[in-house]
Amino acid sequence: MSNVWRTLAGSVLTVALVLWALSAGAQQGKEWPIYGADYANTRYSALDQINTKNVRRLRVAWIRSLGTIESQEATPIVVGDTMYVSTSTGPRYVFALSARDGTVKWKYEPELPKDVVATVCCGLDSRGVAYANGRVFVTRLDAKLVALDANTGKELWTVTVVDYKAGHAITSPPLVYKNLVVTGFAGGEYGVRGAVQAYRQDSGELAWKTYTIPGPGEPGNESWMGDSWKTGAGSTWYVGSYDPKLNLVYWGTSNAGPWGAHTRSTDTSEYGQYTNLHTASQLAFDADSGRIAWAYQMTPADVWDYDGVNEAVLADLRVGGQTVPALMKADRNGFFYVLNRETGKLVSAEPFVEVNWAKSIDKSTGRPIEDPEKRPRLNKWARNVCPNLFGGKNWEPMSYSRQTGLAYIPSFNLCMDIAGKAEDYSPGKFYLASEFDLDKAGTGAHLSELKAWDPVKQTAAWGIKEDLPFLGGVMSTAGGLVFYGNTHGALKGVDAKTGDVLWKFNVGTGILQSPITYAVDGKQYLAVVAGRVKGPPSFLGKIGQKVIDASPEGGVLVVFELGN
Repeated sequence: MSNVWRTLAGSVLTVALVLWALSAGAQQGKEWPIYGADYANTRYSALDQINTKNVRRLRVAWIRSLGTIESQEATPIVVGDTMYVSTSTGPRYVFALSARDGTVKWKYEPELPKDVVATVCCGLDSRGVAYANGRVFVTRLDAKLVALDANTGKELWTVTVVDYKAGHAITSPPLVYKNLVVTGFAGGEYGVRGAVQAYRQDSGELAWKTYTIPGPGEPGNESWMGDSWKTGAGSTWYVGSYDPKLNLVYWGTSNAGPWGAHTRSTDTSEYGQYTNLHTASQLAFDADSGRIAWAYQMTPADVWDYDGVNEAVLADLRVGGQTVPALMKADRNGFFYVLNRETGKLVSAEPFVEVNWAKSIDKSTGRPIEDPEKRPRLNKWARNVCPNLFGGKNWEPMSYSRQTGLAYIPSFNLCMDIAGKAEDYSPGKFYLASEFDLDKAGTGAHLSELKAWDPVKQTAAWGIKEDLPFLGGVMSTAGGLVFYGNTHGALKGVDAKTGDVLWKFNVGTGILQSPITYAVDGKQYLAVVAGRVKGPPSFLGKIGQKVIDASPEGGVLVVFELGN
């Protein structure tokens, strides 16, 4: 074989291995190359050097200050021996660090407009960056998307996705596949019209853009009353998933806008045609064209702020003796959904937390069977609605373990009173048309719970109750472990089968995001970003004050290794 053919064959093999490692359902190796560990958003690692037998030997390997004290919500990614991590407030910084010892390789410090904070709903967040083909892709609160040289941190290109002054922001990392980098954006509380947009990785050229809210002449526009679609929200502020085999991209959409349904629907549980597509929904897009392949709406004519943005986790499940290409979602509305990710057809849906706004999900229509008394209306309060608008689960990611077949969910146990009110739309300003009281606990003495959930049986396997809300995201490993953190700053290592806490360490400030794990030079590491939640607790009254008092502000990346 000539050198040319050897080079070509090696390149083809490398590309194939990279595609396999990132494919939906594939177990990644030593790296953590993407936000959710893989395209399927499983947050599962095949590494097992750290396991149930030795997890008690974990000790701190190195620490890196992140330089900001707003809520830290980033998942670091690891490619080769380099870790890339963003900080809050913009991000103020993106660091490229040695994954061995935390040494800074380069730092990106963008200049953001000073008035950007006026159009950010719920915290100055940055949930991380993406990597592909020697580039690091960064999203910003001023609604820009930036490509950096992965070796130097130099800006390669910058594009404006949307105008931040109209109420837009981007808080989550983009999705990268093939030659594209795809992003959504926030703004569901500002009367925006949501969309998903794809750009060429090499140039930043727009490849496609698909609105989540159908305009006149588009299928679904009849589900909006009058011109209400123009401010219908359906924003796409969290992360996408990708199935290379089906060539489909999956993205969830936010609440309908404004929250008060009297502006866009019948303002009753008998909403008829006015379901407000495609809000509070799970969408599947053709990965090349952006065409909507299918849509499933979890909460029609939403009035509870039940964003449907929570990550879609992809796995093949054995249901009724057959293998189903499944999409799992622990939705804010309190139901755990299993959909066929090829067709969008409902497989099952059951409550995974206390739910009283709906009695069940009608399996034939896929729609919730509501309790009309729990639907707020204009100047009419709905009392003790469970879950509250933070949801049964918020953005903090769950994990699906291929070892146990369980999903691990950081859940809330909160309820609310809520009512619609009259409010006029003003571009760039909050547009809720709603008022609420969120300072209400659900049943029991706990305010949150890590739940191990069987997605086939649709039942809980075990749970760990916590005294305060805002649990961190979850990671599972082939070492038989589940890792998560809490508001107090305690990072815990848990037996994935039994729920027994085997190890814990307090990092000094609250943990919101999932830990990750990776290996360099044959050694497995555990890493977590910490920095207590700031912003959302202010909506929770006395409960929120307890969250604020539980840990100091901070901004730190802590990495662990096995001791002797």
